[in-house]
Amino acid sequence: MTTTFRIPVAEPVAVGPMLASLRNHTVPGYEQHDSATGTHHRALRTNGGTAHVTVRLGDLATSALGKGGDARHLEILVETAGRADAADVGDTIRTWLDLGVDPSVVDAAFVSDPVLGPLVRTHPGLRVVGTTDWFATAVATVLGQQVSVAAACTFAGRLVAAFGDDAPGGLRCFPAPHRLAGVEQSELRAVIGTTRSRARTVSELARAVADGVGPEQPSFTEDLLALPGIGPWTVDYLALRLGDRDACPSGDLVLRRALQVTSAREAAERAEQWRPWRAYAVTHLWTHATYSPPESSA
Repeated sequence: MTTTFRIPVAEPVAVGPMLASLRNHTVPGYEQHDSATGTHHRALRTNGGTAHVTVRLGDLATSALGKGGDARHLEILVETAGRADAADVGDTIRTWLDLGVDPSVVDAAFVSDPVLGPLVRTHPGLRVVGTTDWFATAVATVLGQQVSVAAACTFAGRLVAAFGDDAPGGLRCFPAPHRLAGVEQSELRAVIGTTRSRARTVSELARAVADGVGPEQPSFTEDLLALPGIGPWTVDYLALRLGDRDACPSGDLVLRRALQVTSAREAAERAEQWRPWRAYAVTHLWTHATYSPPESSA
């Protein structure tokens, strides 16, 4: 069954960076991205099973303002086994694409900042892209350690192909924690094509989550840091993707380069002035460093 609904999105909204982020982080088999139409597809789990969601961000970029004059509307197509699942999917997408934020409040906090002010004026209404499956994001983050984003997506896609669950529309959901927890580390390594240590981290993470570790627990950060191969950067990055709008992965290399500092401590000190919106500050800096066209040398 396919259901179509529309989610209001407060103005302004920076659609270009959102599309670029989704495109660059597309995991084969789990997602599809159409740059020509600005459409992104993803498989996800619902209370009733699995779903295939299609978000038409290209329409959002070109649509007229809503009747109230203060919002655009994002059209969502959800293919599920029942209508009841679609409502849950809507809430998931609002969180995933950060559609509940008041962008004017965040932008106002940065507009006079000498570093962020020009970036806000370039991309007003920038959102922090989150996740629809925190375990999938955690595994992809682990697989992305010390390799390119493209390589991490390839590795994650191999897991989806080997251990994922079928969803409507030909996509597959990311493997559930208990599924990966039951796979031998040697098999994981062979399937992924990654290092022994990285396969061990994925395996240990899956076991921990299958045993109940999750973001809702007060000990979540400590539980993750206790796993082999997971350090402060991974935990801070996950916090940002999971909705902590003051999260700051100060150890991130791209962030340190953007701030022209050499250590995580220096980056954290520079970012203090951007509380309580450091996640947006970091996303602006990442966007500028990763998706902005190079300046002309003429």
